[in-house]
Amino acid sequence: MNTHGASPRRDGGSGDGKYRTKSLDPARVAARDVLRAVREREAYANLLLPGVLRERRITGRDAALATELTYGTARTTGLLDAVITAAAGRPVAEIDGPLVDILRLGAYQLLRTRIGSHAAVSTSVDLARSESGMGPSGFVNAVLRKISQRDEHLWVEELAPPMAEDRVGYLSFVYAHPRWIGEVFNEALGGSLGELQAALAADDERPIVHLVARPGQITAEELSLITGGEQGRYSPYCVYLPDGDPGDIDAVREGFAGVQDEGSQLVAVAVGRADVPDDTGRWLDLCAGPGGKAALLGSLAEVSGAHLDAVEVSPHRAELIEKVVDGLPVTVHVADGRSSGLAGGYDRILVDAPCSGLGSLRRRPEARWRRRPEDVADLVTLQIELLTEAVRLLRPGGVVVYSTCSPHPAETVEVLAAVTGTDASVSVIDARPLVAGDVFDPATLGPGPHVQLWPHRQDTDAMFVSALRKDV
Repeated sequence: MNTHGASPRRDGGSGDGKYRTKSLDPARVAARDVLRAVREREAYANLLLPGVLRERRITGRDAALATELTYGTARTTGLLDAVITAAAGRPVAEIDGPLVDILRLGAYQLLRTRIGSHAAVSTSVDLARSESGMGPSGFVNAVLRKISQRDEHLWVEELAPPMAEDRVGYLSFVYAHPRWIGEVFNEALGGSLGELQAALAADDERPIVHLVARPGQITAEELSLITGGEQGRYSPYCVYLPDGDPGDIDAVREGFAGVQDEGSQLVAVAVGRADVPDDTGRWLDLCAGPGGKAALLGSLAEVSGAHLDAVEVSPHRAELIEKVVDGLPVTVHVADGRSSGLAGGYDRILVDAPCSGLGSLRRRPEARWRRRPEDVADLVTLQIELLTEAVRLLRPGGVVVYSTCSPHPAETVEVLAAVTGTDASVSVIDARPLVAGDVFDPATLGPGPHVQLWPHRQDTDAMFVSALRKDV
């Protein structure tokens, strides 16, 4: 890993060229630019960074450094801001945005990497000076030097809520989560502080890439041999890719495989495994964008001789689905899932509802700082409406799988209770066998009937999976 400020490139910055006496490290410039886009226009770091690295031809150790700095800084923003506020003597909101990006980048290096303090400070000062001149760079230098006088542990002990008085708040601060998310996780985990700590710690780590081998096109074993990755533990189509760019894999480029968390794969697998007597081959994905689950479900439909209708309200996302399901027995409909206009009588329906995304925070590093508790209420209303419509479209004897990438009780068990409490035509069935199959003991998935996956338990995103059957 390059921990020095040197680079053969003369100026990788986006400034006006006032400072060119020293070259800027391309890895840190890339990280700074992505963090700026995240702050200024709510870009997604995991979507933007790979393109930046390819465009600037940053590879090898420099690419690894840029990735670590970008994702790590985005993930720990709240903790870093608390430290910066204390060291600067003013709230982060009162500091110019471009300097905040650099301060966060520098503070992350000081607190959470093995990069030497001199390199972390000096390269940050260089970035500030290249854009803003001597005055602002002096401010960056002073703040970061003050931060460097203590390690992360000492800063945490000073700034975190006291453990004895506020255990959830303390653990949330230590593992860089907003307190309200810590409270949600704690409730979902039954109030176990040990489990809460494990869940927050797992969320604070960068996960490896999960690939999906699309049935009928390539097997997980073949994909594993091609990539050198390990076959997944739970999904029969999963392969773990420890390093490398998935975009460089021929099977991914050709559409035989894709990038998809193993937990998301298990949602589509559950739909296919459901016991539906006299399946007529009418399957439905009611919230299909951007298309990952639709592609896997469409592949399963092709193997089974079925046809999948995929509904997506956004025309742009519908186009993405069209590309990923090309050649599969899938028809994409641009419509609101709450009033799709489709005729009822479906055998299998997936409602992978829009949600807060609290279950995928480790893969979307900045998301935890964007979501607010008040966002959830509108999402819950939408989730109930979508599931209600799915039940209406389901034929007697058919099964609907409801899932969210969130462990929030309001978006999971409470949505199920709201729908089943007002519609006597459906009953909850045990989702554990649908998720587990023959791979692992359903008892490891909890008491049922719903399944809540967790990063610290299954090393997947925190997907919630439930199933309802319409009474005959």
